[in-house]
Amino acid sequence: MRAIRGATTVSRDTAEEVRQAVKELLDTIREENALADEDFVFILLSNTSDITSFYPAKAAREAGYAFCALYSSAEPDITGALPLCIRVMLLAEGNGPAKHVYLRGAANLRKDLKKFAIALDGPSGSGKSTVARLLAKELDILYLDTGAMYRACALKALRTHCTFQEKDVRSLCESLTIAVKYEDGAQHTYLDGQDVSEEIRRPEVSMAASKISAFPCIREKMVAMQRQIAERQSCILDGRDIGTDVLPNAEFKFFITADAATRARRRGKELEENGYAVDLKKLQEEIEERDRNDSSREHSPLRRAPDAVFVDTSDMAIEQVIAFIKQKMQEKV
Repeated sequence: MRAIRGATTVSRDTAEEVRQAVKELLDTIREENALADEDFVFILLSNTSDITSFYPAKAAREAGYAFCALYSSAEPDITGALPLCIRVMLLAEGNGPAKHVYLRGAANLRKDLKKFAIALDGPSGSGKSTVARLLAKELDILYLDTGAMYRACALKALRTHCTFQEKDVRSLCESLTIAVKYEDGAQHTYLDGQDVSEEIRRPEVSMAASKISAFPCIREKMVAMQRQIAERQSCILDGRDIGTDVLPNAEFKFFITADAATRARRRGKELEENGYAVDLKKLQEEIEERDRNDSSREHSPLRRAPDAVFVDTSDMAIEQVIAFIKQKMQEKV
């Protein structure tokens, strides 16, 4: 006896969409597992609460699966759940491994079945790091905070009184030892063996990070590390050139931004929560200066990839941003 799982999504809650999605899912499961009619014992279907137009079990019956027991149920409304999703548990006769099937937007539910990468680019304070962390948690994939890696480089420069001249930066790069570790579900950044995860969030380190990240030797070293990590597993990376340079072939790309005043308020709140005094006007000026630096640098400037979805978060709550990105991912799949 084999228990076979699967899931799929619809782009809209209509009877025709549900019919097509259920038929595609069950036909694919049948084909992948080489099932004959007599192998089916029962099919249990469920759907998220935003699907009300048509019962998946009725769609299965119309698709030709009335020869076995069919059950259908509505799932409870769960915050953050993949929207417009239909799931199936199928019990079938036979031995051997079950081949589970996840189609369309539901492919993101199983990182072990499909490896993918999400690139989030945008200016400082746009909310992309917060979005990346929450989205990674919801999709159960790795979040790699690339900004933290550059901040660690900047901290090293400040500690060694680097002049930010090419010769000095090259020398610093040769002696630079950065490690990324995941402890208690969070990324910790180590510089020369020391956990600097909190220290790299200081304002002066943020400004220095923009300067040092412009040097090719630093970027080459960091990008090589990031690509190695992304090759091993599904992940989400945020930065300023992820979709254009680091992971140009990423399956999903988004450019997240907000106006400078909004970004200054967000950054100021974060700093205050960590015990720093905040001059909002000065902070906004620093953000605008960093935007100019990041957009005008010669190597890997901040820019939107041609195939990246534009997301202005100025008037959006974080929950709205997450929902929008997940919807766009579903549409692409």
